[in-house]
Amino acid sequence: MKQVKLKNIIWGSENSFPIIAGPCVIENRDLVFRTAEKLKNVCEKLKLPFIFKSSYDKANRTAIDSFRGHGIEKGLKILDELKKEFGVFVLSDVHEISEINLVKDVLDVIQIPAFLCRQTNLIIEAAKTGRVVNIKKGQFLAPDDVPNIVKKAYSTGNENILITERGTSFGYHNLVVDMRSFDIIHKSGIPVVFDSTHSVQLPGGAGTKSSGQREFIPSLLRAAVAAGCDGIFMETHPDPDNALSDGPNMIPLDKVEDLLKDAIRIRESIRKSNVI
Repeated sequence: MKQVKLKNIIWGSENSFPIIAGPCVIENRDLVFRTAEKLKNVCEKLKLPFIFKSSYDKANRTAIDSFRGHGIEKGLKILDELKKEFGVFVLSDVHEISEINLVKDVLDVIQIPAFLCRQTNLIIEAAKTGRVVNIKKGQFLAPDDVPNIVKKAYSTGNENILITERGTSFGYHNLVVDMRSFDIIHKSGIPVVFDSTHSVQLPGGAGTKSSGQREFIPSLLRAAVAAGCDGIFMETHPDPDNALSDGPNMIPLDKVEDLLKDAIRIRESIRKSNVI
């Protein structure tokens, strides 16, 4: 298994279990700062490495009038201020090659959205920055398609590449997580993060926006940890029912600590049984 490193944070090590978490989109400065402070405190308490996630632009919203964020300039300014205020690493999505030069000095992890995971030029340019690149596995791909995607990034000499599993399209407005995918992708030596929140999304399920079933997040998160994922990705919000993007599949902020405690207990149990 290759180890992906972000300074003192490691994916692909049995001694490290990083958490990527934050609101789906930057709604405003106050919300992301409050959320980041809470998440940092929880992860420090549980001794889990933490990367803050929020998108400056959600370019793949279902409808033209859906809230996308405040754009790259204002969004990066807020993320940069947040990094300095809390001393945390930050992650956000890029959608176009032209964005990469703008984000590379702010983002510690550059994320390729699921719908763009086969965009060769975008992946290569992101990897050329030398940053950790987190590629969301597309809903339309089988797990054994992943090595072809990762090899595009590796061609630049950057091997700090993560794959995030977020479910596969199955029928109308539904995603299903195949827990075998962690083993299949691991066979290629690639660390796999589990997206515990987008996996319960119902894409386009609310007509002009996506819906979701957050009540299933705990079950899928526990199952993925038992299946050997190398970290957790989760979107969370203090008030998901009134969030401006992806509220139905975000975890309430006050539930995060208990979920992560479950993950730790399961992971420790698996480690003691020498399964991982």
